[in-house]
Amino acid sequence: MLHPVGPLPAAVYWRRRLVVLVLLLAVVGGLTWGTVWLVDRQAGGGGTAATPAGPTELPALDRVVPSVAAVRTPEAPSTPAAAPSTPAAAAPQAGGPCGDDVLVLEVRSPGQAAVGSKPTFQLAVGNAGAVPCVRALDKELQELVLVSAGGDRVWGSNDCFPESSDEPRTLAPGEVVVIPLVWGGLTSEPTCTAPRAAPAPGAYVLRGRLDTKVSADAPLTLQ
Repeated sequence: MLHPVGPLPAAVYWRRRLVVLVLLLAVVGGLTWGTVWLVDRQAGGGGTAATPAGPTELPALDRVVPSVAAVRTPEAPSTPAAAPSTPAAAAPQAGGPCGDDVLVLEVRSPGQAAVGSKPTFQLAVGNAGAVPCVRALDKELQELVLVSAGGDRVWGSNDCFPESSDEPRTLAPGEVVVIPLVWGGLTSEPTCTAPRAAPAPGAYVLRGRLDTKVSADAPLTLQ
């Protein structure tokens, strides 16, 4: 192989071998390049199939994010809203009438009395205001009522012996006027036509009134 023998010169044989070697190398190289190209093509074809056939259109920005112009923000009021005003109560005037809101009315009783006796009760009227005021203490405006534990009216001071008078009274701040009222010890009703009798022993309450002002109840036990 390394020392060819033939009728032609040795150089001819070497050139033939060189040509054959070059052709062999070209064939091997071509096969290698073709194999690599085919593999790359198949790989590229698989990636292409995975991708969408056409370009995907991205949504416009105004479809994803609302337009700033479409978002309305509350506007600050040009002037602060005024708080609703409530009418101020008029300050009491010295020498004006004593309203029920400044008048104190209390019934005072001995707490217990004998059946048929004639106990004396008291109606106390006071001024709880800060200035002097005037209140009518007329007899017809004063009243005491005796009520049983069951809520029945038993006696009223104006039922049988009503009186009348004209007694405007100026009450100084903190002043209390005490008006005595004597009970005859018998039952009565507003027309004073029903028979009168001594109420039965038991628990009762006294309730006072001066015109439109009503007092709290005071207990009274008849024995």
